[in-house]
Amino acid sequence: MMEAMEIERRLVLEVVRVTEQAALAASRFAGKGDKEAVDEAGTQAMRRVLNELPIRGTVVIGEGEMDEAPMLYIGEVLGQGGLEVDIAVDPVEGTTTAAKGLPNTVTVIALSEKGGLFHAPDMYMEKLIVPPPAAGLVDLTWPVSANLKALALALQRSVEDLVVVVLDRPRHERLIREIREAGARVKLISDGDVIAALAAAIRGTGVHAVMGIGGAPEGVLAAAALKCMGGQMWGRLTFRNNDERGRAAKAGITDLDRIYSRDEMVTQDVIFAATGVTDGSILAGIKREPGFLTTETILMRSKTGSVRRMTYRAPSH
Repeated sequence: MMEAMEIERRLVLEVVRVTEQAALAASRFAGKGDKEAVDEAGTQAMRRVLNELPIRGTVVIGEGEMDEAPMLYIGEVLGQGGLEVDIAVDPVEGTTTAAKGLPNTVTVIALSEKGGLFHAPDMYMEKLIVPPPAAGLVDLTWPVSANLKALALALQRSVEDLVVVVLDRPRHERLIREIREAGARVKLISDGDVIAALAAAIRGTGVHAVMGIGGAPEGVLAAAALKCMGGQMWGRLTFRNNDERGRAAKAGITDLDRIYSRDEMVTQDVIFAATGVTDGSILAGIKREPGFLTTETILMRSKTGSVRRMTYRAPSH
């Protein structure tokens, strides 16, 4: 029992190394205009470190199906053997923003006990994310105005003081209009579902909710972070065609209209880590100075409720 506990403790800190190394590798291509190079560098580094860990980990959220992704594909088994875990990764959230040198690019991982993460197919998900005080007080089926009123009441502020993050996409024109008509403000982002979820859950960021349709895999990663922080999330898969419905059925999803809560997407103890690649609202990006480099990581675990910011400064090679 003691040996298993020590391995578990060590694994929490090893997860930080996974996102740090991916961020360092990806950052070498930040601002160079090549998003594929950013993604490839982060993916290779993340896979290399995961293969060094004392786990038998199965990728359940990754870079795509095996025929789409050469590494970190869904179903790939990684590690040296040991504790069986599910792995959800986004080696670089915001490859385009990184390539352009823009803010809020991060590397992300969630690691759970086997069977603990929802195997979300690579499609879209409608999401509603709120901070801890509003957990249980909002509903994805409610009108936007009703959710904003409930959120304002929970946060003891007026609707006019609320800021809602929405992905800047044509599909959200109606949603944006409804949020503004209700009196709240909208913060549009080009990418970054997961970092937006963190911002909603962390007090003092000036973000109070996330609404709209984004990637389902990113939804699971967001749910993992929120499970550690006490924030709430609701998600419902959205389908553009019969092919996507068929893929959902293949993944074992029978109720296509089901609304998933945070705890239905992440059912077991989970470790979550994110490291900044470029400077952002939550994490500083990689800093390279003569002879040194610095990283910043947020590390969380649902079992203990611990949330740690970790800055690492080391000689550069």
